[in-house]
Amino acid sequence: MRFSTCSILSLMLLGTAHAHAAADKPTERLEEVIVTATLRAQPLQSAPLSATVLTADTLHAVGQQHFQDVLSLTPNLNWAAGTSRPRYFQIRGIGEREQYQGAPNPSVGFLIDDIDFSGLGMAATLFDVQQIEVLRGPQGTRYGANALAGLIAVRTADPADAFTMSATGSVADYDTRSLGVMASAPVESLSSAWRVAVQQYRSDGFRDDDFLGRDDTNDRDELTARAKWRWQPSAGTRVDTTFLHANLDNGYDAWSNDNSWHSEADKPGKDSQRVNGGSMKLVSSDWAPATVTAIATLADFDNVNSFDGDWGNAQYWAPNIYDFYYRADRDIENRSLELRLSSPDPGSVDTLGWLVGVYGFRTRERLDELSVGAFDIGIPEFAFTVDDRLQSRYRATNVALFGQLDGAWTEQWSWQLGVRGEQRDAHYRDSALDHGADNGAIRDSERDRMWGGNGTISYHYTPELMLYGSVSRGYKAGGFNLGLAYDVQPRFQPEKLWSYELGAKGSAFDGKVVFDSAAFYMERRDVQIRTGSQSDVNDPNSYIFITDNAAKGHNYGLESSVHWQVAPELELAASLGLLHTEVSGFLDDGGNAFPARAQAHAPEYQAAISATYRHPTGWMARVDWSALDSFYFDYDHNQRSQAYTLTHLKAGYEARSWSVYGWVRNAFDKNYAVRGFYFVNDPLGDTPTLFTQRGDPRVIGMTAEWRFGE
Repeated sequence: MRFSTCSILSLMLLGTAHAHAAADKPTERLEEVIVTATLRAQPLQSAPLSATVLTADTLHAVGQQHFQDVLSLTPNLNWAAGTSRPRYFQIRGIGEREQYQGAPNPSVGFLIDDIDFSGLGMAATLFDVQQIEVLRGPQGTRYGANALAGLIAVRTADPADAFTMSATGSVADYDTRSLGVMASAPVESLSSAWRVAVQQYRSDGFRDDDFLGRDDTNDRDELTARAKWRWQPSAGTRVDTTFLHANLDNGYDAWSNDNSWHSEADKPGKDSQRVNGGSMKLVSSDWAPATVTAIATLADFDNVNSFDGDWGNAQYWAPNIYDFYYRADRDIENRSLELRLSSPDPGSVDTLGWLVGVYGFRTRERLDELSVGAFDIGIPEFAFTVDDRLQSRYRATNVALFGQLDGAWTEQWSWQLGVRGEQRDAHYRDSALDHGADNGAIRDSERDRMWGGNGTISYHYTPELMLYGSVSRGYKAGGFNLGLAYDVQPRFQPEKLWSYELGAKGSAFDGKVVFDSAAFYMERRDVQIRTGSQSDVNDPNSYIFITDNAAKGHNYGLESSVHWQVAPELELAASLGLLHTEVSGFLDDGGNAFPARAQAHAPEYQAAISATYRHPTGWMARVDWSALDSFYFDYDHNQRSQAYTLTHLKAGYEARSWSVYGWVRNAFDKNYAVRGFYFVNDPLGDTPTLFTQRGDPRVIGMTAEWRFGE
């Protein structure tokens, strides 16, 4: 494994932190961070799990617009593009890479204010976000079937106790500009408070369509709006209501036949998401025997994904006719209801903490797919046209019961035991036209009964150092291959995962240094593998994705991070993720065994280092550096990305009521790939070629902020 350089850098930073802090210079303590995505809210440094919490200060210092900007700060978290914004994530090498065919079946849970965005995380913009929590490893007790690999939870800012307002505006090259406004105030007569935040962001998307003479065919046009209401009818009861509207009307012209920034498409695509959602959360301790928590959510998504299948035009392919186009319209409805009863947090050896709950989730998807095209190279017997259409309806209902016990044997030794049982019923039907002819209808149903849980032992060696060990079991439901893939492999089976983890968390030198580290080993059974194949080399839209089961796989590695408040003016941070993965026992359609190899989108190392300087007079500067190893793009070929490093810079002035910053993303304009496909896209070709989607180039901009009442 190629992680020696990153290991040395991380250890050097940690060692330097200890050496300088020992000199007892007049530094400040780092603020305590609370994890809220677990069943019980708890300080990050005493939570017995591997987690990263990106606070509002971190998001403000690093991010500009989207969760995409801060992904590199989390060890062993990667993402796959093929979209205008990240929505397919991999934690510890496990996760989806696309959803061009197939029913929703995510491995990584994604929540925004408790609303389920799993597989739909485009709307994770950063304006007025309080914190983002990434829980690594199976969350079998907390979230069940949608969190085999882990959970990402976005929590936006809550209503304030006093009147506050703010406005934030940015401008940058590539015609980038944004404006966000927030207001919050209490309503004392109603024992409540409200908060409203609205932001509009636009950018031309970094690419030029030379054929159309446009620079905006891959643009980003993103509107997010949130309204929150907090009602506290009594000292022990709180009700939080959230409404979310997001409209990401983004273009999708991200590919070219020469892997450049210049497109030749005559039918540029779209990658849009419009969502209206809401959540209501009740927490009450007024009923003496237990605290009651009830969470209800709903969300309606309208997604459009389309692209120019040949990435060219009539002139580009002349004298041949090679013209293809694809569009998928997805309407998704998600509904959930969760009820929990819990005892007060256990505070002594003689106190046993308990929690029981029930969870229900329903998703419905209406999918309309269109694939059209024409092929003619002057040989009549090979000429053809394509007119394929698919209408499908899918629904799934999950019902789960879960419970957790927390206790302590001594003041130093504590334990936790959780279990979850879940049933998932899925139903699918479709009707299809193949080359304009009725291809019949498919109906199918699936029921899976699954269970997961966790057992954890914690040892508080000193008040500043905690050691823990855990065993957890995660699971993921089976499902269907939809559309044309159903004819090849109709179903795939549930996946099971056992995870074993040892970790340490602590602080030193009066809280000026905090650190954590975790080593893990995960054993996967009936691994769900998603492969692709091009059924017709003359039709680029005939690339079909199929999910099947491999016999087994294993993932192991290390995650660590350290934060050091060197002085009141200077803070340093570093994180490191090391990962080794392997999958074996997978057979292709012909029954041939694939050789054992690393899993897709699973880099062997990820590292990040940052330094933030704030002078008492208001001047500030920050530098972020991150590194990512190469990784396989997919399972149906052995093409890999290239390892890369990125550097981001920010500097400015911060006054009490206003701030102004200059910033540079990807300061050295590194060229790097965030997704790759290997297939034939040439009317006269028969040899596959690797095509890649590039990550964002260097962007230089300026941001100004105004605040009132903070």
